[in-house]
Amino acid sequence: MYEDKIPNEVAGPDEEKSENRNANILVISKVRKSTLTVFLAPKDKANGTAVIICPGGGYSIVAAGHEGYEVARKFNELGISAFVLKYRLPEAKVSSKPEIAPLQDAQQALLMVKKRAAEWNINPARIGIMGFSAGGHLASTAGTHFQKSVLPNAAAANVRPDFMILIYPVISGNSEIAHQGSFDNLIGKQANAAKVQEYSNEQQVSAQTPPTFLVHASDDEVVKSENSIVFYQALLRNKIPAELHIYQKGGHGFGLNNPTTADKWFDRCENWLRSNGLLK
Repeated sequence: MYEDKIPNEVAGPDEEKSENRNANILVISKVRKSTLTVFLAPKDKANGTAVIICPGGGYSIVAAGHEGYEVARKFNELGISAFVLKYRLPEAKVSSKPEIAPLQDAQQALLMVKKRAAEWNINPARIGIMGFSAGGHLASTAGTHFQKSVLPNAAAANVRPDFMILIYPVISGNSEIAHQGSFDNLIGKQANAAKVQEYSNEQQVSAQTPPTFLVHASDDEVVKSENSIVFYQALLRNKIPAELHIYQKGGHGFGLNNPTTADKWFDRCENWLRSNGLLK
């Protein structure tokens, strides 16, 4: 991900671990070196659109399989090039500024894809970001905090994604709806109210926030569906093009396939991309 040294790196052994957990779900922990895994669309299908995918995991792991690689392959079928981000987790033993380490990696991913857009047959004005669960928090942070680059020597760089796709995302630090574990891991259990507000992304939406597609399930007891709802409402207040799909059931962490319905949210996402001119 980085040509020079990793920003704010704390020296130490590489303890990264990959393992298959419940239902053969690939998870990666203790990430010290972030990577971007490239899934280029076939040349005969490529339409120039690209998406960077941030898997979930509560800011404690990266669920790179069902919320990463599998999704990237589906985008390739639409002619969209996809990039799965294995981002650093907010750990003091890895970074001297752990709360911004994931965002640094997301911004670096956006810059990397923009920089190599011609090589990868990508339109640099059609690079979006996607996230699941805590990865949805990271993606929505990238889409609401882009006015300030957190990368060194990149003050003038454009790190705004052109669209967002958020699947059962962590959004708000409001104690009534927050996924507290994600917020505790990112900013610490003792974070003050101002810090919680800074990372409550429904409060950071502006007229410059990118168009957004959201999916959630009403019965999600891990990350409450109100996270998507309050973000959608903030988008509406700022007149940002937005689409929200909330399923009656599905729980949390279903990846591409909500087993409780015959409807496929990815089909709805394809329609949204098409209606926004991103599949031309």
